[in-house]
Amino acid sequence: MIELGNIMVEEMYKQRKDFFELSLLTNEDGLKKKITDEQIHRPGLALAGFTDRFAYQRMQILGETELTYLKSLDSEKRKELIEKMLGFDLPCIIVAKNITPPRELLDLANRKKIAIFQSRLSTAELTNRLSTYLSNVFAPSITLHGTLVDVYGVGLLYTGKSGIGKSECALDLVERGHRLVADDIIKVIKKAPEVIVGTGSEFLGHHMEVRGIGIIDMEKLFGIRAIRLQKRIEVEVRLVWWEDEAEYDRLGVEDKITTILGVEIPMIILPVSPGKNITVISEVIAMNHMLKVYGEHPARAFARKLDEEIYRKTSIRDYLESDVE
Repeated sequence: MIELGNIMVEEMYKQRKDFFELSLLTNEDGLKKKITDEQIHRPGLALAGFTDRFAYQRMQILGETELTYLKSLDSEKRKELIEKMLGFDLPCIIVAKNITPPRELLDLANRKKIAIFQSRLSTAELTNRLSTYLSNVFAPSITLHGTLVDVYGVGLLYTGKSGIGKSECALDLVERGHRLVADDIIKVIKKAPEVIVGTGSEFLGHHMEVRGIGIIDMEKLFGIRAIRLQKRIEVEVRLVWWEDEAEYDRLGVEDKITTILGVEIPMIILPVSPGKNITVISEVIAMNHMLKVYGEHPARAFARKLDEEIYRKTSIRDYLESDVE
């Protein structure tokens, strides 16, 4: 099930107070509201009295232009426009450039339980930082069962039935110098139209369950070099039990594709049998993927070369057969 983000104003304030350089100007009652939209809004038209298309559900940013306009009005007109804007259920307001907003705005915000913050950042810088932060908060996400490892800089997502050896494969890869991102529970976030990133759960961290041993702490065992906090997922390696009757791809000319959160990535179906070295094969999968990224497709190149050789030999044979000299 795809999860859609939202965040409390209080959580945003506590998590990113220093990053946004915020100071709370109103009382704490407004911190209990929820931010439900990743877009931000500058309410210039709303302050001028036009609220027909007012995006009130977004975080509101007041810059120097809006505040200069408010201060140019007489007290009665300013109060009227502020009351009209704050008549909507705003999540919060942030005032940029360390400007002190009008007293009427602060008093009414306290009565309406709308938090107003003051930021030392410029309007442009504040907007950029908020946009980046909210894009991450509201990015579509999903939780998968599997193991994610960084192998030669390629994010390999191992999936398959419980007990098939995903964790053991990851353990062997870490022993060979690669890096574990997450085991068992993986949160996948869509960061861009063609980019999905995997990370572990806050509770599990970089712990791993190895059957017969129990829970182990990969960071404590192998050191900081053995882990990553997150990694782009580039290939799914689906582990399946070997079946004699099943047919498996032996050439790899046609790439198999899987879709996660609407993003297509290559998928390798890898049969598992006793004695098969999945770790070395994983390294080959990662290196082969990088070759494809750089425009080289070994399987297709081999097939093309084979076709050319067959055509050449056929042409020579036909020529010799028709040569009656």
